[in-house]
Amino acid sequence: MMPAMKLDDAAARLEALGNPTRLKIYRTLVKAGDEGMSVGKLQSKLDVAASTLSHHLKSMVIVGLVHQDRQSTTLICRANYDVMRSLVGFLVAECCADGVCQPLAAKSNAA
Repeated sequence: MMPAMKLDDAAARLEALGNPTRLKIYRTLVKAGDEGMSVGKLQSKLDVAASTLSHHLKSMVIVGLVHQDRQSTTLICRANYDVMRSLVGFLVAECCADGVCQPLAAKSNAA
């Protein structure tokens, strides 16, 4: 189990995802699964300039949302699912802790 995320780390990751292009890139990588996606395929799929894509990927790599692996001459990008789960956990960890609302789990069971 991962340690609880710190406020500053959560803020940096949310800031990185706060750009529409980065959010689109990240969601594409999340959908790609553990296999990830090459930078070239990502660029073609999203129709983003190489320099723009590189800039946005760097922002997400720095905060740990994305990791990159070189396979020969190909750079593969993958979403860091542990960090993603930790960030989501951080966001919902204290949901309804003050008893003001119905917890998310109770709402999904009632539906």
